[in-house]
Amino acid sequence: MANRFVLNETSYHGAGAISAIADEAKSRAFKKAFVCSDPDLIKFGVTKKVLDVLDNAGLAYEVYSNIKPNPTIENVQSGVEAYKASGADYIIAIGGGSSMDTAKAVGIIINNPEFADVRSLEGVAPTKNKCVPIIAVPTTAGTAAEVTINYVITDVENNRKMVCVDPHDIPVVAVVDPDMMSTMPAGLTAATGMDALTHAIEGYITAGAWELSDMFHLKAIEIIARSLRGAVKNTPEGREGMALGQYVAGMGFSNVGLGIVHSMAHPLGALYDTPHGIANAIILPTVMEYNAEATGDKYKYIAQAMGVAGTESMSVEEYRKAAIDAVKQLSVDVGIPTDLKDIVKKEDVPFLAQSAYDDACRPGNPKETSVEDITKLYESLL
Repeated sequence: MANRFVLNETSYHGAGAISAIADEAKSRAFKKAFVCSDPDLIKFGVTKKVLDVLDNAGLAYEVYSNIKPNPTIENVQSGVEAYKASGADYIIAIGGGSSMDTAKAVGIIINNPEFADVRSLEGVAPTKNKCVPIIAVPTTAGTAAEVTINYVITDVENNRKMVCVDPHDIPVVAVVDPDMMSTMPAGLTAATGMDALTHAIEGYITAGAWELSDMFHLKAIEIIARSLRGAVKNTPEGREGMALGQYVAGMGFSNVGLGIVHSMAHPLGALYDTPHGIANAIILPTVMEYNAEATGDKYKYIAQAMGVAGTESMSVEEYRKAAIDAVKQLSVDVGIPTDLKDIVKKEDVPFLAQSAYDDACRPGNPKETSVEDITKLYESLL
């Protein structure tokens, strides 16, 4: 069996990297950009940083901002119509996962109109054509949607999130500029940062992991563990580290999958609009405990990457506990709640558990699971 790896054609990293957008657009002979960005980023002037680059280069664009934090089918459908009317020939996605996921879905449907029913994109859709070219500019250090082949759209009617996997949706250019992330408030920085850590840890232990993906995930854990506390305090070093760490995690998990942390987090976002990173952060240590027996010696290396000393002299039980405790401590240090008591209604647990079991990320979990197992995991967090 061959292992496939899909990455951006080009990526730029570092402070001021957004200046490269104009050169990329011109070198690719793009004429007009369809700029996807959410209303808050526009309101607070973050989107304008990129628009200024386009204005200074004399590049045409149109802004689309009908985007919610958990983007919906309606956001995508209206985006498709707006793109058709705009006369654009490429997309610039500015924001977190919401902007980039919306852009991916719009870009796929434009070039694969037989998938205009957004629900038909769920899972691994057999699209034939690459999506409209996307230049992705993340403003959060978490989702790594700028380098992944995944996107998530909320089906409001059925209270569920649809995980879509398609190598045709990956942005052609990623521009990872920590200056675009400097206005993120501490709470959002913490939540998105823990999302990135979850990507790295789940990607490292997922059933599809192999040597190449392990390399990315372990390095991502190391970078995130040393950078997230600083990023929450808005230090330049912390911001730069998280911008890189979340991208490196995305390089890995996009190609090998995740597990039931994400499966359990997705229905919380769909039903309660819970921020994805917070849901992941709360669930991660509990699922790590659940999965420990199926991970071989990998928790030793997670513990080392998290900065734990003395792992070589620890027993299996000790280094597994050390890895989980280090994750718990980082989460507490950046202000993440430790349980779901203020989020989940007990009567919703059966629906949540079935939704999590049906989620596209569940098969990647290193340990075989069931609806009953997931039910118990939710209940342990109440």
